[in-house]
Amino acid sequence: MMHGTFRTLGLAAGLVVVVGTVSSVFTTLVVPRATSSRLLRSISRVLARAVHRPVRLLRTYEGRDRLLSLIGPFAMILLFAVWLGLLVVGFGLLVWWDSGTTLAHALAVAGSSVFTLGIVSAPGRAAEAVEIAASGTGLLVVALEIAYLPTLYGAFSDRETEVTLLATRAGVPAWGPEVLARHHWFRTTGELPDLYRTWERWSAAVAESHTNYPSLMWFRSPVPWRSWLTGLVAMLDAAALHDALDPGSAPRQARICLQMGVNTLRSLAQALHIEFDPDPLPTDPIRLTYEEYLSGIARLEEVGFPFERSPADAWPHFCGWRVNYEPIADALTRAIVPPPAPWFVPRPWLGEVLGPRVRDRTPDDPEGGRPAGP
Repeated sequence: MMHGTFRTLGLAAGLVVVVGTVSSVFTTLVVPRATSSRLLRSISRVLARAVHRPVRLLRTYEGRDRLLSLIGPFAMILLFAVWLGLLVVGFGLLVWWDSGTTLAHALAVAGSSVFTLGIVSAPGRAAEAVEIAASGTGLLVVALEIAYLPTLYGAFSDRETEVTLLATRAGVPAWGPEVLARHHWFRTTGELPDLYRTWERWSAAVAESHTNYPSLMWFRSPVPWRSWLTGLVAMLDAAALHDALDPGSAPRQARICLQMGVNTLRSLAQALHIEFDPDPLPTDPIRLTYEEYLSGIARLEEVGFPFERSPADAWPHFCGWRVNYEPIADALTRAIVPPPAPWFVPRPWLGEVLGPRVRDRTPDDPEGGRPAGP
């Protein structure tokens, strides 16, 4: 009697595991919405915490970045393995309920079926039906996982193209004031509206791809000091600074880029279940200090960037913009650990914050005596 009760409980548990796993696969790989697999979030965060201590033992940021770059791909592969493992357990419990065999043999039958090997079977018509269902489900899940990879890496490649192009305009690591400084210094300020427009569309594409496939957030750029997050925040800071300092001449695309970028960060926060204030006041405090802000102003003054407002008068307007995206950017920084960058959350354990620098090397001044960085 007791043995039959355990098998009945196993039947119920097996149904819950199979249905839950299939639902997780379906919502993660098939449904084009920001459903965000709880299992994927959990795996990624556990891996990020697991490498935190080893990262501290490495001497250079480049070495730390190589270790951190394993989190995204390994989390994805581990997610695939966990799905298949759960299917084996779930179908194994279903086979155990009817076949009369031991639990170990039932799991072997389920494993043989899920991986479509067909080398182990169990007696009973219900067990045969479960084996057929397990084979079909396992084949479907493996096929979806294989099809998932090209989509994932296609979205990754599209994202990194603009991040790479931004390096010459915003420095490495990317920094908002550097965007404005270089365009003014190189006399290409007329290209800023197109740049804002490009990053508006980039933000929309990232919002669509990274909420549907949140594992992409942990995929790091091929170059250690580049990051999609530092690039996005740099463009938002550039647009906010531009509008705050030069409200009369700043292109309207700057505000549109800001709005789209904020919407993107909020979509990513919702996908990862990060809490944020959806309607902060422009007067709410921000983490960035006035002294840090002045370091960006100094970079603009170095190249003679024109100001319609004084830096002191522009500060509250800049804060009014940054309060919309800074808390989410800080939360994402703690989750995905981008490279150290100016105006980001300080992380001394990760490495020293290096401001982007460029020297104006000419035949008359081959050493580039005039530094272009902070």
